[in-house]
Amino acid sequence: MKPSELFQDLQTKISDLLKNSPVKDIEQNIKTMLTQGFAKLDLVTREEFEIQTQVLARTRAMVEELAQRITQLERELNATKTN
Repeated sequence: MKPSELFQDLQTKISDLLKNSPVKDIEQNIKTMLTQGFAKLDLVTREEFEIQTQVLARTRAMVEELAQRITQLERELNATKTN
C-alpha cells in the first residue's frame, strides 16, 4: 500500500469515526440548548442596536437644542419684564 493510499484510508476512517461519534450528538445538543436559551432572552441584533443608538443620539441632540431654545426664551421673557 502506497503512503498516499494509507493516509487517504486513514483520513476516511477518521472521518467515518467522527461522523458516528457521540461528540457530534453532544455538539448538536449543546447548540440546540444554547439556541433555546438565547431565544428566551430579550436580545437584539447588532443592526437593531446600532439603529437605536442613532435614534438616541438624534433625540439627545434635539433635547439639547430645545433646552437652549427654552433658555433663550426665558432670557427674552425676563428682559421684557424688566423693561
